[in-house]
Amino acid sequence: MPSTAQSTEKTLTAEIKLYYDLQIPESTPAPLLLALHGYGANKNQMMREARLMAPEDFAIAALQGPHQHLKDPKEEGGPLRFGFGWLTNFHPEESVALHHRALLQMIESAIGQGAVDRGRIFLLGFSQTCALNYRFAFTHADVLRGVIGICGGLPGDWETSDLYQQTAASVFHLSGERDEFYPPSRTGNYAASLRLRANDVEHRSYDAGHEFVQPIREDIRSWLAKKARE
Repeated sequence: MPSTAQSTEKTLTAEIKLYYDLQIPESTPAPLLLALHGYGANKNQMMREARLMAPEDFAIAALQGPHQHLKDPKEEGGPLRFGFGWLTNFHPEESVALHHRALLQMIESAIGQGAVDRGRIFLLGFSQTCALNYRFAFTHADVLRGVIGICGGLPGDWETSDLYQQTAASVFHLSGERDEFYPPSRTGNYAASLRLRANDVEHRSYDAGHEFVQPIREDIRSWLAKKARE
């Protein structure tokens, strides 16, 4: 006969390593751009993009997502590749908390080394990390000078959660007019929504899909240089 005993879910606490790349300019303490990749990418890809967007006097850090998965080979018979993500809908609050702790530790480590200026820290996220970064920016409202979201969304609980606070950080949201995941019909009210908790908000749309294009890179570079001087 099958057992009628009830099972109980238990948890274990395990330590994992998170990986990030850090580039420091000659003159320090410098402004810092923290750049986070989207689902399926990795820190190397995001560092390449960040170098195209950050002004030359910026420090750059690219954090890799904690959840790895296999990707198909680029060509038949080639090696399996890897990609990284940030959260799923299974206890997503745990992944959000891990994301927050990682960013705070990275920031404090760079400041402790004398590498970056605490008053000029900027956080950038593409796709999946866009909403995650907004969660961080408006939860830790006094940490960032600015936050940049590219081809992503707002937190699902943006209008209902009491965790999010008013921030003096500047917000720059960039979206693609041909983005199949975040089309204009979805992002059209983002600027108004973000202004619920931030005074300095800018939203621009581009002739682009769910991707980086050169006008996006150029506008981010100009925006970062301007905000780092203010």
